[in-house]
Amino acid sequence: MSDSVFPAADAWRQTHLGRLLGHAMRRFDERVLELMAHDVGVPLALSNLAARAQVSAAHIHITRHLAREGSRLTELAERAGMTKQAMGALVDQCEAWGLVTRGPDPLDARARRVLFTADGLAWLDAFRSAVTQAEGEFRGSVGNDIATVVTIGLEAYTAG
Repeated sequence: MSDSVFPAADAWRQTHLGRLLGHAMRRFDERVLELMAHDVGVPLALSNLAARAQVSAAHIHITRHLAREGSRLTELAERAGMTKQAMGALVDQCEAWGLVTRGPDPLDARARRVLFTADGLAWLDAFRSAVTQAEGEFRGSVGNDIATVVTIGLEAYTAG
């Protein structure tokens, strides 16, 4: 960007912490999805979706927040910081892909729970492996000491 668009006095708009965190999160999620696209443990149809960039960071919200024993849609949306309607659309798509299914809620006959399918559990295992590898790559890139400080700092920031 030229100085005429963003003079030095406005450089902060491109380099503030929130923007850097956003870029880092997108880069991390993209790497995780790339690794999952090439994981032999991921069902082929899901691997193909990831390889063709059909699975987005939004779909990762389900992977991150759906309890192994299942969750109500409202719980899932709340954990992901999304509206129930937006989460419902993601669940519909993931259900069509075979990642999740909807089933009865054992605590409330009127309610439904979102549950991982067998393919969804394989996806979850691949997600764990990809996150572990991406974290290792981050540590390799910035060094173990800096990665540890970043992790501690982010944990403290998000806790308060």
